[in-house]
Amino acid sequence: MQITSKFTIAVHIITAIDYFKDSKKVTSSFLAGSVGANPVIVRNIMGELKEAGIIDISQGKSGIELAKELDDITFYDIYKAVDSVNEEGLFHFHEKPNPECPVGRNIHKAMEGKLTDVQQAMEEKMKYITLAEVVDDTRREIISETS
Repeated sequence: MQITSKFTIAVHIITAIDYFKDSKKVTSSFLAGSVGANPVIVRNIMGELKEAGIIDISQGKSGIELAKELDDITFYDIYKAVDSVNEEGLFHFHEKPNPECPVGRNIHKAMEGKLTDVQQAMEEKMKYITLAEVVDDTRREIISETS
């Protein structure tokens, strides 16, 4: 079980766009350097964020900008924008439980609804965490490391 790193990379990208918006031209190469990831990966994630209406990308003077206010971007928005979880869901069952074993034969049915509930609860919580919170916390950390 794991949400892909695309989610945390997307949060990093949005945070960096906001943090550097007044001091640097934010480009995909600059963001790739900040993230520490291949520029192609960063550009792909940026394309998904653009398609979701979270960022704007222009080749001109402005570079990359946020298309929404930070308070209007939630973890859930990003999670959905970058397809953090495939259609099977967050949890993946082992593929070959023994059908001759009573536990192996029934474990998937016993767990399936519970795991769906856990994923739905997590997704619901993500709807209340905004990027404004992450940006504020990041700025606080930057200030505290320079103090």
